[in-house]
Amino acid sequence: MDKFAIIETGGKQYRVAPGQKLKIEKLLAKDGEKFVFENVLLAVDGEEVTLGTPNVKGGKVEARVLRTAKGDKKIVFRYHSKTRYRKKKGHRQLFTEVEITKV
Repeated sequence: MDKFAIIETGGKQYRVAPGQKLKIEKLLAKDGEKFVFENVLLAVDGEEVTLGTPNVKGGKVEARVLRTAKGDKKIVFRYHSKTRYRKKKGHRQLFTEVEITKV
């Protein structure tokens, strides 16, 4: 039996299943806490498919927050040709790593 759901968080959609670990946009939760995702767009339990309009009524996905950290550095380089304009800076996006416990 394949059990999964599609949730929305941080302006993005993720396909999640129990036991899966994933990195998402930063959540306001401490490490080790439980977190509940309310925006469930689709839920599948074997052959039973529940589609939300836009969200599944009463649908919840529970997760455990593993850690909150910064991602890899991305280089932002601006350049205008023929005008000696060069700007270089780096950016590290915050993320939260969660483990899905219950769909």
